[in-house]
Amino acid sequence: MSLSSARSVLAASADLHVTPLVIAENGQLLSASASHAALALPEGESSAALAAMAAPANGMGLEAIASGFDVVFPLLHGPFGEDGRVQGLLDVIGLPYVGSGVLGSAVGMDKLTMKAVFASHGLPQVPYEAVVRHEWRSDALAVTARVARLGFPLFVKPANLGSSIGISRVQHAADLGSALDLAFSHDRRVIVEAGAEGARELEVAVLGNDAPEASPVGEISHNNAFYDYQTKYSDGQAELHIPATIPPSVAAACRAMAVDAFRAVDARGLARVDFFYLPSDDTLLLNEINTMPGFTRHSMYPRLWGAAGVGFGDLVRRLVELALEDA
Repeated sequence: MSLSSARSVLAASADLHVTPLVIAENGQLLSASASHAALALPEGESSAALAAMAAPANGMGLEAIASGFDVVFPLLHGPFGEDGRVQGLLDVIGLPYVGSGVLGSAVGMDKLTMKAVFASHGLPQVPYEAVVRHEWRSDALAVTARVARLGFPLFVKPANLGSSIGISRVQHAADLGSALDLAFSHDRRVIVEAGAEGARELEVAVLGNDAPEASPVGEISHNNAFYDYQTKYSDGQAELHIPATIPPSVAAACRAMAVDAFRAVDARGLARVDFFYLPSDDTLLLNEINTMPGFTRHSMYPRLWGAAGVGFGDLVRRLVELALEDA
């Protein structure tokens, strides 16, 4: 996903001097030439090809990055890229970058901390419980009894992961154990959420720093049990409708809450904010914030701004400007 986003941004940045830098799975930072070669690989190319490019001779040191660039667009989705670690490194070497800083990135990535921050700001959410791996292993019956009080169906998620990886929809108590085991295989901390039955899934893109703006509201529709990894990234399994067919008052409330969520976690530059909408009583529930959303031409974030008249290339340039605003 990160490579796909990078390819799209690179193609849209013809009027900018862009040097791509790809980080291989072994942590090696590829040189500019090796990075160009990596981005030229077909979609879905094996990680072995990237590993071969990550030989020390093809690498680049931090000194060269610190002295050779004006701004970084860290198109890194998920742990080790979206969670504040790379952002902290860029702060240390003094390079401006697109997107949230260490605090906003870390809070946005950690679902339990994110929800605690949202709750402290009075933002409505589904009921949830936190479970730690040690607690589950030492007293599974107590954990099962506690989370079952949320009612079924439940959603079990690793606290720190993206793209719906490791998430399970649990319809019956008998299936809770396997769902928790799966989530704990990805993280030592897990969040269990009550299901929002009958809810529609809405998304808003936010752009800005201290004066953020919200895009039109979009709606995700699909026919699967929930918006899982396969549904997100398989052609034809999900559709985005812009604008969402919701009452104007609900759309206005959704856009305002998206900005509130953005400010609550101290996000910067960009974020996509996701909601559950219950049409029976026009209830909006904040689901989560994504501080470095997918950035291909087909991704939700640029499409939402496209519906507002902001083209992909203009969006990239605006994000670079925002990164330099406080430099």
